[in-house]
Amino acid sequence: MKYHAEVTGWGEDALEFLSEDMNFIVIFNENAPAELREISILHTITQLGEDPAPGDTLILGDKVFDITAVGEEAKHTLRTLGHCTFNFNGGSEAERPGMIMVKGDEPFTPEDVKEGMLIEIV
Repeated sequence: MKYHAEVTGWGEDALEFLSEDMNFIVIFNENAPAELREISILHTITQLGEDPAPGDTLILGDKVFDITAVGEEAKHTLRTLGHCTFNFNGGSEAERPGMIMVKGDEPFTPEDVKEGMLIEIV
């Protein structure tokens, strides 16, 4: 397992990014600065075992996604801050350096976000 963290909460505006025109979430360690907490899904501090790569699997609670692209900055920020943006639009290139692009059979919705759910990369 490359990454394993538990959701501890989320900011007031964090789930607004799951609208059809944006379709992403921002994650951060639970010690994120106050200005970033409002837009982030917060999780336990954990160690990144190995950099995520295309072909890996992202598991968010009970939903599974294929990782299709990883921005270079996402590797660094996930390791040091527990931070990246998961973009659910798929694609062979990251839209931004801090994004991890994923694709799944089912959409990820605000109702899927629950305290205690796991974020795993395998």
